[in-house]
Amino acid sequence: MKDRGLRTFITVLAGLAVIYFGATGHRQSGGEGSGISGGVVLLALLAAAVAWHLTKPGPAK
Repeated sequence: MKDRGLRTFITVLAGLAVIYFGATGHRQSGGEGSGISGGVVLLALLAAAVAWHLTKPGPAK
């Protein structure tokens, strides 16, 4: 991927998806509180870093 904007969009989307599914799963399990846990935030950061790494442009030919 050569477009940095698309790479950033995919990275942010990956992080937000983890936060969304982590928060909705937490609410469905009957957990206390209405926030997200620190573990979900760390997973979101990890998912964003992996997405950033995987969308890194390859060497120019």
